[in-house]
Amino acid sequence: MPIDDARFRLAMSHFASGVTIVTTSHDGKLFGMTVASFASLSLHPPLVLVCIEHSVKTHEAIIAAQKFGVSILSNAQTEISSKFASRSDDRFAGVETFTGALDVPLITGALTAIECRLHEQLPGGDHTIFVGEVVDVFTREGDPLLYFRSGYREIRD
Repeated sequence: MPIDDARFRLAMSHFASGVTIVTTSHDGKLFGMTVASFASLSLHPPLVLVCIEHSVKTHEAIIAAQKFGVSILSNAQTEISSKFASRSDDRFAGVETFTGALDVPLITGALTAIECRLHEQLPGGDHTIFVGEVVDVFTREGDPLLYFRSGYREIRD
């Protein structure tokens, strides 16, 4: 007998994670959302994975575009994370972005921005696991934005 949704969510909230914005562009439109399900997968070849719910627009846009970006947010970017987690139709309004070789929007000021070609997509329940081959990365120094127990956190020395 499976556990109920509330118990599962509570259990998973005890895992601290970084906060990312996953983005893509297709047919002249920008798509993006806040994602906590992100991981490095392989060094050779360089692969990362993100898990995206089937029902969101970004899911179909990644499939159509065959590319995506991942911006790992700094602790100064809680507002951007909240904006991309909302149901707003224009999440990019007022958010500064840049593009690299794949012309994917990446969040300016993120600790790391990663450009990926879609390498593979795998089933994952009500999500799809998108595996991306890393084409380029941009990094800068700073402290990460963390998410733990349904709230943003910071690293304290």
